[in-house]
Amino acid sequence: MSNEGVIYRISGPVVTATGMNAAMYDVVRVGEEGLMGEVIELHGDKAVIQVYEDTSGIRPGEPVLNTQETLSVSLGPGLLTQIYDGIQRPLPTLEEKMGVFITRGVDADAFDLEKIWTFEPQVAVGDSVVGGQVIGHVQETETIVHKIMVPPTASGKVKSIESGDFNVTQTVCVLEDGTEMQMMQKWPVRTPRPYQQKYAPDTPLITGMRILDFLFPLAKGGAAGIPGPFGSGKTVTQQSLAKYSDAQLVVYIGCGERGNEMTEVLDEFPH
Repeated sequence: MSNEGVIYRISGPVVTATGMNAAMYDVVRVGEEGLMGEVIELHGDKAVIQVYEDTSGIRPGEPVLNTQETLSVSLGPGLLTQIYDGIQRPLPTLEEKMGVFITRGVDADAFDLEKIWTFEPQVAVGDSVVGGQVIGHVQETETIVHKIMVPPTASGKVKSIESGDFNVTQTVCVLEDGTEMQMMQKWPVRTPRPYQQKYAPDTPLITGMRILDFLFPLAKGGAAGIPGPFGSGKTVTQQSLAKYSDAQLVVYIGCGERGNEMTEVLDEFPH
């Protein structure tokens, strides 16, 4: 059965396509412009697709291509300092391509695939490795060391391992079964990363805000919620935590935030 179907029905961002060999959560490219979407329902030969871009102007009969891949993110050196939209497209790169207004059907690598990083191995030829084991590291920033791990599904003995300067797509380690490992990994967003052991949070997170540290202490590795009505200061508190907490790395997710609040974050955080 072909991986290319056609649009059958359109209802806002929800598109129904037919004639496509689809599975749940397959990523598809919709219409002549190749808008990114994801299969969210299946009814026989019909696939219901959530499109993550504006569907204005597309019409029934246009092609839909099934990539037969699930929605995934790229993990590796180069992630830090990036600004992404909801599908891991780097906004600074998109701005260079098309200016301040993002057009449809445009894609970009999550980070610079050609940038050279200095890889330092931590295992030797003949060593046995398993999924999640660190095989080397990269000095990604002045303060952050990025550890390169064996993919969770791989294991075996090291046949060869390199040292030196590479980009994230070049092979740095090969196992005896032929498995090649690069510094970049693709991981499906709906599959939790496996772990060997979870540690109970027992170290205080110093927030730099005395009222929180004294009355509402937080723990490193823990979680906290900030409930409150409109205008009560939830976002301001969140931004203060991101700015002043005793943390090496801050991942700020502006989901449902106002545009002016995100503008403030993007203006202030780099400084």
